[in-house]
Amino acid sequence: MTSEELLAREAIRQTLADYTMAGDRLRTEEFMAVFTADAILETDGVPESDSFRYEGREAIRSWISRWREPPTEGPVHQSRFIRHHLSTCQITFTGPDTAKARTYWTAYTDIGPDHCGYYLDEFRREEDRWLISHRRIRLDWRSAGSLYMTAVARTAAPSKGGR
Repeated sequence: MTSEELLAREAIRQTLADYTMAGDRLRTEEFMAVFTADAILETDGVPESDSFRYEGREAIRSWISRWREPPTEGPVHQSRFIRHHLSTCQITFTGPDTAKARTYWTAYTDIGPDHCGYYLDEFRREEDRWLISHRRIRLDWRSAGSLYMTAVARTAAPSKGGR
């Protein structure tokens, strides 16, 4: 492994951490900074009620911004906090400026472990940063009492989740 590859791996891990911290704290600009202009953010292999697909920064911005808006009926979710914890991350370089990664995550809320799964990511180097060009979110498990059971559906755009 070369020192350039080690630096690239660390830059990708930093992008993963930036996404997680900004998303959990609903920091829109920091969240948007991890995506390429043509990025895709979507679920994969989840129940239809949790399914979404957003293409491009503006569509992704609209989705994360809705988490701050009061819902028209009932709460978006019932938790006081959410913390996504990343664990195993396998990074594979697919070209000099592209990479793929599979990263396991667990989300904790007021009830403890709430839901978990993994990210299937594609990255592209743009100048000195490695940005997410495509993120597929897989859900492996969620607690029967998950505080986020309907959160995705309630933040979906009226037109089939932004598709």
